[in-house]
Amino acid sequence: MSAATGTRVRARRSPLQWILLGAAVAFAVLMLSPFWLLVLNAFKSGTDYSSNGPLAWPQSFTLDAFTSYLARVNFPVALGNSILIATVVAFVGVALALASAYAIGIGRVKGSGAVVALLLIATMLPHEALIYPLFYGAQATGTLNTVWSVIIVFVVLQGAYGTYILASVMSTVPKELLEAAAIDGANRWQILWRVVFPVLRPTLSVLVVFFFIWTWNEFYIPLILLNDPTSQTVPIALSTLRGQHSIDVTVVNAGSLLSLIPTLVFFLIFQRTLSRGVTAGSVK
Repeated sequence: MSAATGTRVRARRSPLQWILLGAAVAFAVLMLSPFWLLVLNAFKSGTDYSSNGPLAWPQSFTLDAFTSYLARVNFPVALGNSILIATVVAFVGVALALASAYAIGIGRVKGSGAVVALLLIATMLPHEALIYPLFYGAQATGTLNTVWSVIIVFVVLQGAYGTYILASVMSTVPKELLEAAAIDGANRWQILWRVVFPVLRPTLSVLVVFFFIWTWNEFYIPLILLNDPTSQTVPIALSTLRGQHSIDVTVVNAGSLLSLIPTLVFFLIFQRTLSRGVTAGSVK
């Protein structure tokens, strides 16, 4: 019965739908091709890559590139630093944004429009313009070459962006809902935790996922603030494989593949949460 239903559904597709389906498949293949090349070259030997190029099928699959990468980079330490930084920034950044946006969006503080505009401008500044103040600030506070220098910086940056997003969403929360909670005797903290937080939970989940992935992939600021090998993140450790005049491509591909796995696992775990957060309305 299901096969017959599938046949009827296929028969209903118009030529335009088939064209759109073909374009979607072609786009998917185009998007996946870099990942396919990454996997393909990670299992090649250096000689195989030099002889046949990046597009050829491996003459034999080998784990030599992974072994070489793990011997040259302290991957467990870099992985732990990246997980610690990205996790703390994701959850603390969202908590900071929630508290700030609550004051701006619902507390209606004076000059809230100017504050939101200032936060938006702050998120648009290039990191290169911030690096000198951040470097000397970390040096003065004794956090240079520690993960906390990066955590503090990105909690503020991601929190500013989250405040801009959440303040706009909170302004749409019905006043009747907040007034009903106030009449029932709820204070501001109880209104935030028991009324506003459940309403915004899908949006907060999306921000947590994005903040984690964005922070995980950050390169420039951690490169300047984390020179000590014991505090380096996965992207910084991967960059140390590049020599002044040469680079081992298969080892870099193997390291990139290992670096990709944690974010891929995190994305797959929270994929349903992300989909619900994107499609859910801001007000239930």
